[in-house]
Amino acid sequence: MQLLAQRVLMLLGIRSFFYNVFCFLDKTLRSWWITGWLPSWCPTSQSQLKETEEKMLQYITSKFCRQFVHISDKNSLWTLVFKGPKENKTPLVLLHGFGGGVGLWALNLDSLSQQRPVYAFDLLGFGQSSRPHFNTDAQEAELQFVESIEQWREKLGLESMIMLGHNLGGYLAASYAITYPTRVKHLILVEPWGFPERPDPGDQDRPIPVWIKAIGAMLSPFNPLAGLRLAGPLGPTLVQTLRPDFKKKFATVFNDNRVTEYIYHLNVQIPSGETAFKNMTIPYGWAKRPMLQRIGLIHSDIPITVIYGSRSSIDGHSGNSIKEMRPNSHVEIIAIRGGGHYVYADQPEDFNQKILHVCETIS
Repeated sequence: MQLLAQRVLMLLGIRSFFYNVFCFLDKTLRSWWITGWLPSWCPTSQSQLKETEEKMLQYITSKFCRQFVHISDKNSLWTLVFKGPKENKTPLVLLHGFGGGVGLWALNLDSLSQQRPVYAFDLLGFGQSSRPHFNTDAQEAELQFVESIEQWREKLGLESMIMLGHNLGGYLAASYAITYPTRVKHLILVEPWGFPERPDPGDQDRPIPVWIKAIGAMLSPFNPLAGLRLAGPLGPTLVQTLRPDFKKKFATVFNDNRVTEYIYHLNVQIPSGETAFKNMTIPYGWAKRPMLQRIGLIHSDIPITVIYGSRSSIDGHSGNSIKEMRPNSHVEIIAIRGGGHYVYADQPEDFNQKILHVCETIS
C-alpha cells in the first residue's frame, strides 16, 4: 500500500518535495518543545478561541456559569453549568464529538436545561480544556478520557448522570458506562462513532477506490487535522470553503462567520485529543477497539437510547446491533427526520424534544 501511494505521488510529481515538507511540518506542529510559534503561523490563540465561543453562547438566554473543573495531573475541563429550576433531578451531561466543543450545543442548552440541570464540557484534549500528552496505546488513551470524566464527576459531586454523547463523545460515554455503571442512569448515543468493526474488503457495499486507499496510506502518519494547521493563515478561509454546511446549520440564529471561526480555533490549537483519537483509529476512521465488541459489558439495567439523523452518512446499523445484543434491556432507536450527522444542529427543535421525552422517565 505504501509503495502504491509512493507511485501515485511520483506520477503527480510531488513526492520528493511536498510529501517531505508535509511530514516535517506535521511533526513540527506536534512537537511540544517548539509550539510557541504555532499562533504566528496559524492566526489563532487561546483568547481568540474563548472569544469565538462567547459569540456562540450569546444565543443562550438561560442563566449559566462557566468554570474550569480541575482534575488530577494539573489538568482541567472547561465546563458550562445550567442549574435550572429543578436542581434535585438527575443532571444531563453532554459530551461533544471529535473536533467539537461546548459552543456547538448553543441551539440545545436553553431547551434541555428547563427540566433538569445540564452540564456540558470540553473533552480532555479539546476546546478550552487542558491538552496533555495521551498514551499512544489505544486502550490507554481511551482510559485517560474515561478517567478524566470520572475525576470531573467527583469534583462536581454528581451522584449519577444521564450521559449524552455525540460521535466520539458517544464512544466515550459508552466506555464510561462500562467502567462506572453505578454513575449512569441512562445512556444516550447520538450518531456514535466507533461502534462497528471495520468490514472486510469483500463485505463493503461500495469498495474503496484504489486512489483513496493510496492517499489514505500517504496520510496515515499524520493527525487528522494537520492539513488545517499546515494551511496557516489560509486556514479560516479553508474551513469556510470546505465546510459551509456548519454555517448553514446555525443560519437561523447567526448571520456571520462565527460558527466556522469557532470551529477553526477549536482545531488549530495543540493537537492533543486529536492525536489520541488518531491513535484510537485504523484506516479509514474505524475504531481499533470497536464498542460493539464490548457493549454487552454495560449493565443490563442501564437504558440505552440511540439517535440518528435520517440523512446521515454514518452507519445506522449499530443501534439495531445493540438492541439484538441486549434482548432483556431497554434499547430505543430514534431517527430524526431531516437530520444529518450533526442532528442536534440540523433539527434542534425535534432533537431537543426527543431528548426531553427520553429524560422524562428519569427522576
